[in-house]
Amino acid sequence: MRVCFTLTLLAAGAAARADDWPQWMGPQRDGVWREDGLVEKFPAGGPKVLWKQSCGVGYAGPSIAGGKLYLPDFVPEGGLPESGFAKGLFKGQERLVCRDAASGKELWVDAYPVSYTISYPGGPRCHPTVDGGKVYTLGAMGDLRCLDAVTGKLVWSKNFVKDYEASTPVWGFAAHPLVDGDRLICLAGGSKDRLVIAFDKHTGKELWTSQSCPGDFGYSPPVMHKFGGKRQLIIWHAKAVVGLEPDTGKRIWKQDFDVKFALTAPMARKVGADGLFVTSFYNGSMFLRVGADKADVVWQSKAKGEKAEQTTDLSSIMPTPVIEGDTAYGVCSYGQLRGLHIPDGKRLWETMQATRGKRTPAKVAAEETPGQIERWSNAFLTPQGNRVFLFNEQGDLIIARLSPGGYEEIDRATVIEPTNTMAGAGRKVVWVHPAYANKCVFVRNDREVVCLSLAR
Repeated sequence: MRVCFTLTLLAAGAAARADDWPQWMGPQRDGVWREDGLVEKFPAGGPKVLWKQSCGVGYAGPSIAGGKLYLPDFVPEGGLPESGFAKGLFKGQERLVCRDAASGKELWVDAYPVSYTISYPGGPRCHPTVDGGKVYTLGAMGDLRCLDAVTGKLVWSKNFVKDYEASTPVWGFAAHPLVDGDRLICLAGGSKDRLVIAFDKHTGKELWTSQSCPGDFGYSPPVMHKFGGKRQLIIWHAKAVVGLEPDTGKRIWKQDFDVKFALTAPMARKVGADGLFVTSFYNGSMFLRVGADKADVVWQSKAKGEKAEQTTDLSSIMPTPVIEGDTAYGVCSYGQLRGLHIPDGKRLWETMQATRGKRTPAKVAAEETPGQIERWSNAFLTPQGNRVFLFNEQGDLIIARLSPGGYEEIDRATVIEPTNTMAGAGRKVVWVHPAYANKCVFVRNDREVVCLSLAR
């Protein structure tokens, strides 16, 4: 009887465990959701909505930490263009809104004026980073801010354009900052070897600067990996992939990879003990073998252009691929979810079901064909246990299993309406990575942020 009671308590304790999602790609910056006690399939009618609140526009998803939700947005003074490619001067306020994660109640707001001169002027791109009682935000025009996570009081701030002579990327500043110990590491794009800057996260003091990349320098977030027994800061910019010493910014190795239009949005992913995989829209993929002091190309994509039939392996434009063993799972630039054998770059399979496939019966459109390709169609992949949650641009949340043998869909539900009209492809989308915490999924569009329960 005591044994049964003890086991019951242990099981209850395990089921009660909940994790935060304090930055882009989650607690370990690897995109994995490690909570348990979650639904196997969605209840009838979809996941239960716990709360929803209004918000401004934005491509930045929420971060959740310490019982609070932090969401960046942009409140324009006037309307925004229908086409994302329209550039002009769009004035308004960038904000960070802090809410109680359990109820959605607004706790505080940090706001500052900003003028967008970028393409796709639909709001900030970067998830907040919450660490050590502080929350760090990076706006689309280069405003880096450190706030007290409880009160919202400004601790310190920088502007990459004004302070470091950075050129504003075509699609705005989008590389999510990385906390490493007492450092906050940013892809700032500054001139004179100030592409990468490490700040003291407490004071904003500049600790070191490194590398150069004139012009549009790219969008891929910095990430820390260990190769050859040595921690290396991996930076993928528009001209190369480089490994840096985290303490000093000194370059360890460099591998050229000239990416068209600087479209380096997905994060570099580690493969096994010594592999590194990157993927881009126009230039396809590259796989490296990395050691303590060098990196060698194993293979590089033979992609010849941007058309669907010219992609040979994986040409991702936004979502970071999932790596499981020797297989990469990612969404190509025309919406195909693909399985890729990484050691040789061979495509294993592809499907449109996750991105443009048949939706819930009430949402099926007469013109929608399960096999049709769709330029820039997207889904963000988050592994959890032996399955993956996929959130696609139609606002569908999907539970599926991915394997070298193919895609197996378990269930799907529409959880939010796509509202962004700046896709440049004649359709409304929601291009925002969700957050998973407290057995819930948190999603936003350009009108509202929604919390839905995924608890079993």
